[in-house]
Amino acid sequence: MSVTFLAILGLSEAGATVEAIKYGNFNTWVTRHLKESGIIGGNEKTVYEIGPEQTINGNKAYTPLGGSPWATSNVYAKVKGVEKCSNAVFPAIRGNASNKCAKLSSRLETVSVLGIIDMKVMVAGSIFLGRMFEPITSTSNPYSKMEMGVPYNKRPKNLVFDYRVEMPNVNTRTKATGFGSPKTLPGRDAAVAFVMLQHRWEDAKGNIHAKRVATGGEKYTRATNWVNGHRLPLVYGDVSKKAGWGWLGLRGKKNAYYARNSKGKMVPVIEEGWDANATPTHVIVEMSAGSGEPYEGTEGLTLYIDNVGFEL
Repeated sequence: MSVTFLAILGLSEAGATVEAIKYGNFNTWVTRHLKESGIIGGNEKTVYEIGPEQTINGNKAYTPLGGSPWATSNVYAKVKGVEKCSNAVFPAIRGNASNKCAKLSSRLETVSVLGIIDMKVMVAGSIFLGRMFEPITSTSNPYSKMEMGVPYNKRPKNLVFDYRVEMPNVNTRTKATGFGSPKTLPGRDAAVAFVMLQHRWEDAKGNIHAKRVATGGEKYTRATNWVNGHRLPLVYGDVSKKAGWGWLGLRGKKNAYYARNSKGKMVPVIEEGWDANATPTHVIVEMSAGSGEPYEGTEGLTLYIDNVGFEL
């Protein structure tokens, strides 16, 4: 178990142990001030990361600070020399200035090229355990730019967190890739939270293999007030035949998450089956203001998250 991952121990109302994830109370944030390239307006942008209270000025690639296990969908990109920032995850006040939470939003971002061409891109705010590798240099294969999961060897019963959902009163989604006009699609998007326990191993060629040990996930399609101490159960073993769990299936070659191997190279983590009895080596946790394909979402859908931990 990574010593940088877990922070404090507490007791739930039922008396079970709840182990908090470091920085999972979202009371401190890294604030980054960057400037985009002149060709797209040269705007000053503020981008947030989850970690110790700190301010970073200048267009610098971010590496996690303070042993933070969290990454976000907020990124600094430099594609063919053009520098661009995206921010859809923010700190939000919850009750008083010293008590904050994470605000994840679905937003339609507009990029003006030479002040003439407006390109619109739909982005959904997400937070996850792992790391984003900056600067992003292309839009191809987005999973290869992010390391999903952190070391973890326990067998929790539940992922515990507080959440609130703001849901626009619409039944449509927007698809906006930056090329062509945005398209309106039928069906409202959902916010999601999910957790996966994996047993990983590396072969002699540096390929990473995995068995899925446990899985949990939920979709949120309605507006809510704060739901405190919510428990998302982990189910150990094969969940492929459970109704409504298809989106949580094994991740193979076509949709694999990535991780660094022992040589420091980013490679896909190929899940090759289910094993409820295996000792976990890694845990994946993600919360997002969208559940669909990249560049699709319901504008204004917002998920607030606070106090994340594992009930053992």
